Amino acid sequence: MRIDLVTLVVAEYDPAIAFFTEVLGFDLVEDEPSLTTDGRPKRWVVVRPPGGQTGLLLARADGDDQAAVVGRQVAGRVGFFLQVDDFEATYRRMRDADVEFVRPPRTEPYGRVAVFRDIAGNRWDLLGPA
Repeated sequence: MRIDLVTLVVAEYDPAIAFFTEVLGFDLVEDEPSLTTDGRPKRWVVVRPPGGQTGLLLARADGDDQAAVVGRQVAGRVGFFLQVDDFEATYRRMRDADVEFVRPPRTEPYGRVAVFRDIAGNRWDLLGPA
């Protein structure tokens, strides 16, 4: 048993794809036309860290209720955790790409950590070894 996908509600597909692939370095696994349950067009978009098993289903907000959660899927808490092997290089690359870091890097007993926002505004921990 494993978690295959987690839905991340975004404002638009293409800027979210660009953020996750070009800035974070994720792979674009799927980008296919699809339909909503009532037959309207949408896309099935999945990104995944290289070698990762769990992916993000990037879902464009559909309606006011969904638009209201863009960037607030976990009520402003850190809800996503990106583990990297080379924290300093990844942090520099992300900072150079103008990723918004809301907490600077610090060292904790479990390793290096900094909090950043994704393109939708959700908070993530960037985690690396101590």
